[in-house]
Amino acid sequence: MSKQIVLITGANTGIGFETAKALLKSPKAYHVFLGSRDAAKGEQAVAELARDVTGTNTVEPVQIDVTSDESIGNAAEMVKAKFGKLDVLINNAGAAFDSTFDADMGNFRSVFNRAYDVNVSGAQVATAALVPLLLLAAAPRIVFLTSGMSTLQGHAETFLPPWAPNPSGGWPKTTDLVATQSYKACKAALNMVFLTWHWILREDGVKTFCVSPGFLATNLGGRPELLKQMGAKDPAIGGELVRAVVDGERDADVGKVITGDGIQPW
Repeated sequence: MSKQIVLITGANTGIGFETAKALLKSPKAYHVFLGSRDAAKGEQAVAELARDVTGTNTVEPVQIDVTSDESIGNAAEMVKAKFGKLDVLINNAGAAFDSTFDADMGNFRSVFNRAYDVNVSGAQVATAALVPLLLLAAAPRIVFLTSGMSTLQGHAETFLPPWAPNPSGGWPKTTDLVATQSYKACKAALNMVFLTWHWILREDGVKTFCVSPGFLATNLGGRPELLKQMGAKDPAIGGELVRAVVDGERDADVGKVITGDGIQPW
């Protein structure tokens, strides 16, 4: 059985790493390119997977920084040279910078620009670069990783009193003005990127999905232990959900934002 070729961005930790692990354990045949911005960290992650996972599925590291067009192009060339196609692209790389905001209001622009560069532009450019290889596969798939924070309907329902009382009048506000503003905004934007690719590639036979894995204790904002204290769950849950999408278990939900127990509203 020939293996499906999978590339996962941002896969040396968190949901990306757990997705790689889940795919390696799958009874279906996969070769996984474990993408990481730092090549050494990618190699370490691959070594860890090799120790923990046995079977016929295979994994190798690929350096890919989604904020660098050159890095994305080099990764695409590596996949092309080795296999001549790509069956599955998982746009997992993400970052949150809201916790870096300080009292300097001018830092707003930096926080938002950095968040969009990784979470939105990075996924857009990586997808565009790899589409030619995806179209050479028999049954190509693209998966975008979003967040429960991205749902506009959910926020409209929960950001109203009594669930979320408005800040008191006056300026400056005593509440955290930034909170997770840039992360929420860029994940909502990513949903539009996903939906647009679904529309663009539908007649090419590409199945495009968006996965909202839930509140998980990843290193996204650099504070996984704090997230655990807040009730965040094991990232392996997210990895299994993405694996189910890649394995075809959620094909009825193509073109939608998928959660572990259903569909996330826009």
